[in-house]
Amino acid sequence: MAYRETPRMRERKAATRQRILAVTHERVATGGFRNASVAGIAGDAGVAIGSVYRHFDGKSELFAELFRNATQREVQRVAEALEQPGSRQQALQEALRVFAQRALRAPNLAWALIAEPVDPLVDEERLRYREAYARHFQSALEQGIANGEFAPQNPRLASAALVGAIAESLVGPLSPAAADLSQDAASQLIEDIVQFCLHAVQPLGG
Repeated sequence: MAYRETPRMRERKAATRQRILAVTHERVATGGFRNASVAGIAGDAGVAIGSVYRHFDGKSELFAELFRNATQREVQRVAEALEQPGSRQQALQEALRVFAQRALRAPNLAWALIAEPVDPLVDEERLRYREAYARHFQSALEQGIANGEFAPQNPRLASAALVGAIAESLVGPLSPAAADLSQDAASQLIEDIVQFCLHAVQPLGG
């Protein structure tokens, strides 16, 4: 007789998988990917180590899915800021500020998502999500160029440069080796990043 999963069994499997992902997120948010050993994840999730591997082909796949889930939330927040009505310059300014503020409020998670050396599969996901951020910035730049708010330029290239600028500007401050920023220092860093990016796309004298 062929084995058939019941709906209840599928629900239990799905719940266990989500619990493993949730625990992994907590560990990464606390101490980066380096804090997320399979044994530690299994213990926190209340499952055997083998159960983790039944739900994910390996640690790389688990980390890649965690990365996709966490980064998609960040991309969505930036997209929402860019979709606000009115000036494209103000929308871009708000989106840049949202990106930096959220990163500095959760430095361990942001470091893990932006720069922590992990695995080639996670690196592939990083490239995809940098492209996702860039597509949202590109749309705002195209609109701003059309209405004269931004200087004529290659919007695809400029959007990729914006993503690179803000991410690289945060690498040092987010590094586990960096000293904690005071609230004033963090606010100034955010403002400096925002102004640098805006100056890069505004018309001369704008």
